[in-house]
Amino acid sequence: MEKVIIVRYCEIHLKGKNRGYFEKVFMTNLERALTGIRHEIRKPSGRYIVENFDQERTDEILEKLSKVFGTHTLSAAYKVPADIETIYETVKLIAPAGGTFKVITNRAAKSFPLHSMEVNSEIGGRLLQDNPNLKVDVHAPQHEICIDIRENGDALVFSRHIKGAGGMPVGTSGKGILLLSGGIDSPVAGHMIAKRGMVLDGLHFHSYPYTNMQAREKVEQLAHILSGYTGGMNLHVVSVTHIQEAIHKNCPEEMMITLLRRFMMRIAERLAERVGGQCIVTGESLGQVASQTIEGMTSSGSVVKKLPILRPLVGFDKTEIIERAREIGTFETSILPYEDCCTVFLPKHPLIRPKMEDVLRAEARLDVEKLIEEAFETLETLRI
Repeated sequence: MEKVIIVRYCEIHLKGKNRGYFEKVFMTNLERALTGIRHEIRKPSGRYIVENFDQERTDEILEKLSKVFGTHTLSAAYKVPADIETIYETVKLIAPAGGTFKVITNRAAKSFPLHSMEVNSEIGGRLLQDNPNLKVDVHAPQHEICIDIRENGDALVFSRHIKGAGGMPVGTSGKGILLLSGGIDSPVAGHMIAKRGMVLDGLHFHSYPYTNMQAREKVEQLAHILSGYTGGMNLHVVSVTHIQEAIHKNCPEEMMITLLRRFMMRIAERLAERVGGQCIVTGESLGQVASQTIEGMTSSGSVVKKLPILRPLVGFDKTEIIERAREIGTFETSILPYEDCCTVFLPKHPLIRPKMEDVLRAEARLDVEKLIEEAFETLETLRI
């Protein structure tokens, strides 16, 4: 008897003739998630089986694989020879002590002498005979006992389906530049777009010495949490202190955030050109803060000439975003009290609906190209 882990995937089965490509990327991501853990992965039809691992690390492996995008469900199962006596002896190990149950059999091996319903009846009947505290309920059972009879002569016996991360395998939908602040929103936006198969590079702007190193460390920790879902990511860190000082010195106070966002977008697009990014991803939600009105997003987006800007949270309210942040494990880090660059030089009354002619007039007082070049001189790249 050997314990194995069954991994079932989501949308890959819909990919027709391209299915093999998606399966290959998914396999690579599963292997990457288990780096440093002894294991083997094989692929029977429609699923993956992880085996030959240290049984004491079962929960750790399940936790890591549950974060791999493309995973629908997982199960820790016993692998035994496919004969009815051995199957029943194994079922007894996982059967509940009482309550209602249902036996579900998948019979991939058509040569097995009993049909699926016959296996259900045989195993269920024996359990009822051996344990009077059990009752059958085929509609809404408290417990399920699952038997998967495979073509190679093995049977997989398990009782639990663990929900996976869903989505598509990372690496099948291009590459994006995620504007990663230390707040709640941007990590959630990154998680959502990575779930659709996109590789992400993070781009963080800091204002040292107005912000401290703890603010940067906070962002690195957020990137580390995200990397558990993405298989790792590059985090690019750029100083915008000089840009904020120039805006503060030369432009109306209320335009600080509007103009700074335009610089951020320009820097993001140029970074994308350097690293092969195909879009910019932000955590903006319509109307949530002053810079996220439709006029504010129009202003900042207008400087991006070649790439799409993806805003996965645009229709979410704050409560929904917080719920997702809790689910993916970023919330507690995001609320640590360290300021990011957007809070530096924050005007008392930021411009809510900037007019483009006013924005361009104010921006004309700045040497935009020089400020961007100076920003790239501060660029650091970390592999998370």
